[in-house]
Amino acid sequence: MKANVSQQQLAHGLGIVSRAVAPRSTLPVLSNVLIATDEGRLRLSATNLELGISCWIGAQIEQEGAITVPARTFSDLVSTLPPAQIELELNTQTQSLAVRCGQSKTDIKGIDAQEYPPIPTPDLAEGVELNIADLKEMIQQVVFAASSDEARPVLQGVSMTVSGDEVTMAATDGFRISVRKTNLSNPVDKTMSAIIPARALSELARIATDGDTTVTMNLPPERGQVLFHLKDAELVSQLIEGNFPDYKAILPTSFTTSTTVTTDELQKACRQAEIIAREGSYIVRLEIGSADDGSGQIKLYAQTEETGSQNNHVGASIDGPDLTIAFNVRFLREVLDVIKTPSIVLQTNANNTPGLIQQVNDASFQHVIMPMHLG
Repeated sequence: MKANVSQQQLAHGLGIVSRAVAPRSTLPVLSNVLIATDEGRLRLSATNLELGISCWIGAQIEQEGAITVPARTFSDLVSTLPPAQIELELNTQTQSLAVRCGQSKTDIKGIDAQEYPPIPTPDLAEGVELNIADLKEMIQQVVFAASSDEARPVLQGVSMTVSGDEVTMAATDGFRISVRKTNLSNPVDKTMSAIIPARALSELARIATDGDTTVTMNLPPERGQVLFHLKDAELVSQLIEGNFPDYKAILPTSFTTSTTVTTDELQKACRQAEIIAREGSYIVRLEIGSADDGSGQIKLYAQTEETGSQNNHVGASIDGPDLTIAFNVRFLREVLDVIKTPSIVLQTNANNTPGLIQQVNDASFQHVIMPMHLG
């Protein structure tokens, strides 16, 4: 292999794939990044056997070939080189890669590319085409609700269902549920569903660039994997086996009190309350009712013995009886962080039943949040 590539493109490509490198592995080759020539471009790939990422960058290819080199060593070196052309040359006898840039020449010992685990290639003809802007927004609005508890792997994933002309994503950690739907431009013939690791979807949203308008998703049933194909990158992830909770049965369908409030104002009030509440159990009490002048408002109250107390209130439009309810303020703030509309609707029944947060005049996003005990 002999190729010339710009330092900026190589650094960018390494930044895309390096998150899939196994930091600690019994297989030394998994700590490496694969560098290979591929139809006039340079392909960079990394995998930890659960997640694999590949990207293609422009290069002048003088000689075909492939090598794997330690990802951290190679990335650190490239990041220190000047923004100029880098010459990469493989010595097949010593399995080392010569990296030349200006007056700098570095030889990096590698491992034969034949030892690298094969990364599957998607069958684009069998794939589902998704709008990347919609998909990135969907991912943002659900992944934060997935669990980080390794004891419950199913909850570390996002349930994704493609049926007809609709895509649905749902995530839950047992205390909250986030559900987001969007429409497909090209309907599918058969229903597909899978539990995709939340981390894999976060990485997909990260590597998608402004130049990507669509992404093709493959769910080959026999592989237990999902593959996403972008313009200059691909991501493959193992699926999570198991049964996802029936979140549809938990979504409330009727409410006694409906509260409309400005997203930004409630978000700021939650951030202030969280400063006090985080020293305790993140409890914030919401008193939904009328202000002294007869207008609607939400009073937020947080208190911990160690830190003190915090009071705030925001104006609101309230339809239904007054209610006092407590929520985890971090959970409340996190859902407000991903809402795109100027106002939200908080729908409630009682202080011991879940609340439902929706965007105003937009049923594509629903977020259920469990109440906390009012002491």
